[in-house]
Amino acid sequence: MEGYRVEVISNNQRVMAALDVQGREEALAIARALQGSGCWLKVGLELYAYTGPAMIHELKALGFPIFLDLKLHDIPTTVERAIRGFVQCGVDMINVHCSGGYDMMARAASAVQEEGSKLGSVPKVIGVTVLTSMSEDQFRLEMGVQRNLREHVVELAKLAEKAGLDGVVASAREAKDIRKNTKANFLIVTPGIRPAWSDAQDQARVLTPTEALAAGSSYLVIGRPITRSEDPRQALERLWE
Repeated sequence: MEGYRVEVISNNQRVMAALDVQGREEALAIARALQGSGCWLKVGLELYAYTGPAMIHELKALGFPIFLDLKLHDIPTTVERAIRGFVQCGVDMINVHCSGGYDMMARAASAVQEEGSKLGSVPKVIGVTVLTSMSEDQFRLEMGVQRNLREHVVELAKLAEKAGLDGVVASAREAKDIRKNTKANFLIVTPGIRPAWSDAQDQARVLTPTEALAAGSSYLVIGRPITRSEDPRQALERLWE
């Protein structure tokens, strides 16, 4: 039984519970339910739009590592300046869009390193490849990209690594190919994770938590199966069933 408990704690530390809610009190209620579990919290556009940097400080005070998921995508100078401000909020991970190009990613990586060094803690910076809500057909027909989705994701991951990023956001379905083409400690943060007992909802390229870890994912972003549960802590523990 002791061995099982150690495994669960280790797995929990790979989970990023997505606080995709609009209100401060709702976010804090979920956070308090998960406090001490070992998981991360993800603050995305929705929550950040309603609560701003103050929310990050409150969640950090509860002892959570924070992934700030704003998917920055702008000209290199704008991203560089913005990301310096976000680093000052004390986040542990932040992301940009790989499609912003090499220079934008390289400037972001450099800014995070420089600003984090001043504060004594350097966050990880990762690049978004292709949103996990997008199917292969949508990718080809709507985006007009000639190569297939998997090849495109791998090429973006290689570009992100070259630019100095710590990893990428990608589906677990592409994780094995990314692993083959990047260094061993390159991070793969995977949304679109749904436990066997949950619906896929608006995600297209979906795997279970266990499948995703086996495929090579480093961290798993999981939202509604945890945050919409009557008991978020119990739902977190049930992920590995």
